[in-house]
Amino acid sequence: MFPELLLVFVALVLVAAWLLRGVWGRSRWQKRLERGRKQLPRVWQSLEQQFLEAAAATGKPRGLVWKESRFHDRALLARDCATGDLYALVGITIAFEAVLGGDMEDVAAVSNLRCATALLEWRDGQWCTAGRVLFNMEPHEAAEHYAKHLEAIGEIELSSNP
Repeated sequence: MFPELLLVFVALVLVAAWLLRGVWGRSRWQKRLERGRKQLPRVWQSLEQQFLEAAAATGKPRGLVWKESRFHDRALLARDCATGDLYALVGITIAFEAVLGGDMEDVAAVSNLRCATALLEWRDGQWCTAGRVLFNMEPHEAAEHYAKHLEAIGEIELSSNP
């Protein structure tokens, strides 16, 4: 009789721990999301410059130099379905110029402005960027395209007022 009771007790403890882990995990996620929501409008202008520098350092697209990039005024927050990481997808307008002496120097379309989506990441309690860009996609299109991997959470206004 005693081993059966012990097994029941252990099973109940495991179920309780599993349930509490889920509640605690959701609570942690909500706190992380709220901190990210509040911080992004405060730091987006510095992230804009960091993004341009990081994207330019990638050397992509080949034959072009990143001249300027401007964030749009809204971001789409999304969660990575596999890892739970928080991302902000921000629409950007990009201006390129051709590398002097390169293959693209005589291409007239080089000076055309391009729309894309910048990917910002929430890491260690702050927003950062590695210069990752999704060309030819607005944030909502990127979220739809990567719907198997990203869960859209909601939009946020990028202004100096949180």
